[in-house]
Amino acid sequence: MEGLTDGWVFVDDKLDRTYWHPDVTRFYDYWRKITPPGRLPGRQHFDPLDIALIMPRVWMLDVVQPGPRFRYRMAGTMEVDTLGMDPTGHWLDEVHDAYRTRPDIASRYVASVVEGRPTYRFGKVAFVHSREHRFVQNMILPFAQDGKTVDLLMILSIMFQSDGVEVK
Repeated sequence: MEGLTDGWVFVDDKLDRTYWHPDVTRFYDYWRKITPPGRLPGRQHFDPLDIALIMPRVWMLDVVQPGPRFRYRMAGTMEVDTLGMDPTGHWLDEVHDAYRTRPDIASRYVASVVEGRPTYRFGKVAFVHSREHRFVQNMILPFAQDGKTVDLLMILSIMFQSDGVEVK
């Protein structure tokens, strides 16, 4: 699959978007649109109706300090389907063993909080999902009620089967 890297990167305007799924582009562009100058957007800037078509793929994590530790605030219907459960209200590290056992996964979430910057990844599925889901393209976007201190992460995940076919 073209664009597959398995690593994550911070997102800025110079990052090559050639292989981004159109929904990832929509998600990031919407975040940029609602971001106040010199600050991060907060939950108060976000209207799910603005991105209603991609909301089934979106999931939100509350950032709980000290830590940070992450708790599912919401999981879109496609995320619930691929997980085989509704993780709302559960801790990320309790739902996904890989979060606890693979430092590369945890470092990405923490980096988005500490740096207040979006991250992008296209690689093998790290969290346990449906057996046929082998690859994921996703974006983590930081949100801050006060414009500075990240208190929420919104994630969009696009799943792909081993043959590269998108899971819909």
